[in-house]
Amino acid sequence: MTKIQELMAGAGDNLTVKRVYGEPYEKNGVTLIPAAAIRGGAGGGEGERGGDEGGMGGGFGMTARPVGAYQIKGDEVSWIPAADTTRVIILSEIVAIVALLVFRSILKSRRKKG
Repeated sequence: MTKIQELMAGAGDNLTVKRVYGEPYEKNGVTLIPAAAIRGGAGGGEGERGGDEGGMGGGFGMTARPVGAYQIKGDEVSWIPAADTTRVIILSEIVAIVALLVFRSILKSRRKKG
């Protein structure tokens, strides 16, 4: 197995179910199992220039963000989504900017008519 294949195999080992679902927490008869969205990628290459000169390189990246948790209470299982406040704030800012631009263009068009 080449070193690049070893790198790719190691990258695949990092993207497992254990990365998506965290360790369960239990308190007062309620169990929570946290869940995350995982994205990853890897790349690499190797080559030779003639003679003994050669080179290789590679890399791996992974991101994770919480998406929620499963709540187990007795025989009931329910999903509790995680609130991504950063995403909500950015979306609300974009909506506010668009609304202001639309309102401004409406006012400009009324001023030209009147």
